[in-house]
Amino acid sequence: MTQRVELATVRDRLAVDGLVTEYAVAVDDGDWEAYRGLFTPGGRADYRSAGGIEGSAGAVAGWLAESLGRFPVRQHLIVNRRVRFGIWEQDTGDTARVQADYVNPLGRDGQDGVSPAPDLVCGGRCVFAMLRTDDGWRLSEVVVREKWRCPPDARAAPVID
Repeated sequence: MTQRVELATVRDRLAVDGLVTEYAVAVDDGDWEAYRGLFTPGGRADYRSAGGIEGSAGAVAGWLAESLGRFPVRQHLIVNRRVRFGIWEQDTGDTARVQADYVNPLGRDGQDGVSPAPDLVCGGRCVFAMLRTDDGWRLSEVVVREKWRCPPDARAAPVID
């Protein structure tokens, strides 16, 4: 591999990683316009495993805005990112797939806008399919696979007499 190819690979890896971060920030900030802008024109998202919907990025953004409205305090932590380039048949280096684990505490506003503890915490794995476009890397598909959810009553400490 030449130095030029290695540099291009590093640049793509950073751009793809940045796109995952922008996705998390858009959801956490409730910036649904930015969320939609991260996707290709035909981009789709699937949140069915978390009790949500599957559909176009625009339709899913609307569902997220409504369902997450109860939890204005959100903080996606996306870790263990595994990046693979050239995932589609006859690819020329313009596709990527990222699998990443997430933990997402959700809370309601507390006093002074600070939530003392999350009202709900969930976690799982996201699969991001990406395509290089004239505007840079964009999401063509996001699949959220929620693996666990911890509601407030499950976090309560047992009472010991």
